[in-house]
Amino acid sequence: MSDNDVQQKILDGRLWAEFCDNLKQAGDIVMGSTTPDDSFNRAEGFRYLTRLLRAGLESNVEFSDPRFPEFFSLADETKKIGNDNPDNFYQNVNIDGRYDYRITGQRGSVHYLSLGTKAGNYATTGTMEPTGQLESDQLDINPDGSFEIIVSARQQPGNWLPMREDSNNMVIRQTFNDRKVEIAADLNIECLNSEGNNFLQEEAFASNLQRSVNFVKGTAQLFVDWMGIYSQHINQLPSDDQQRCQRAGGDAAIHYLQSYWKLAADEALIIHAKEIPDCKTWNFQLSNYWMESLDYRYYTVSVNKHSAVYADDGSVTVVVAHQNPGDKYPNWLHTTGHDQGGMLWRWVEARDDNHPPLECRVVKFSQL
Repeated sequence: MSDNDVQQKILDGRLWAEFCDNLKQAGDIVMGSTTPDDSFNRAEGFRYLTRLLRAGLESNVEFSDPRFPEFFSLADETKKIGNDNPDNFYQNVNIDGRYDYRITGQRGSVHYLSLGTKAGNYATTGTMEPTGQLESDQLDINPDGSFEIIVSARQQPGNWLPMREDSNNMVIRQTFNDRKVEIAADLNIECLNSEGNNFLQEEAFASNLQRSVNFVKGTAQLFVDWMGIYSQHINQLPSDDQQRCQRAGGDAAIHYLQSYWKLAADEALIIHAKEIPDCKTWNFQLSNYWMESLDYRYYTVSVNKHSAVYADDGSVTVVVAHQNPGDKYPNWLHTTGHDQGGMLWRWVEARDDNHPPLECRVVKFSQL
């Protein structure tokens, strides 16, 4: 499409009309034959689309130019994607493998920090293939807590985060044991060899607006498809396909055990971690059907290495139930009015690749 065609579509309003029409099609995913057909889960599905739209516009319109990079969050307290971790502060940035970047910051005291470059996105390829990773334990940090990282497709001395020429985005995970006491790393990024300016360009805006819709549809469809896979082992937590997790933007240092929970009103799910490996951290969380973490601002919907109450033998028992089972089960997770959803257990930097299995069983709540 020529520049003149784009300008005409802007002038006569067709660009906006097409954006609205294409966005409307995302509702077909919520209404799909395999998704829950009750009003509660469907309402959450439509709210999910509004959240994805906010994330898509930030990524593809507001912060889209890799020559003028800025950190933003695709997932936070009210934007949630792909079993987002309640213990995480996520940051994203659009980059271009043809440029070089400098990240400067203060380490803070957050327990785990990882930075990963990716190629692809949910709007186009449906994947976010890893192209480089750097973790906090690998960083050379100054005595005052400051550090500098060079992000480049060419190897650099010092703290270097690799990428490829086709790398186009970066994901930063800051994982807290306790958000109330730990301090997040403070990060800034700049492009070292950018050209031109970031003035609005009509053709680029038209393309980015459509990419925002593609992000909504691509993300929603991807994780509905995943829930279809997980429905084969409801209320169990087997190891997930780790390559699939990595292709979707997962952290290479994390081993994912991911599945689908579903409980009747009088049922509870008991998860027993008989063995806890030597690892940086671990956590378990509940999500809704759309793989959005449940509302961790007000309810206990996750547990981690720091917050868990351990048995005398070092094991951990987690109970998922619609109501509090009492002091006998201190690691109770609240379902917050949901009857089904995604769930995820993470072993983070488990030494010697030790990823113990988890024992899961459903019981009547009265039997607890």
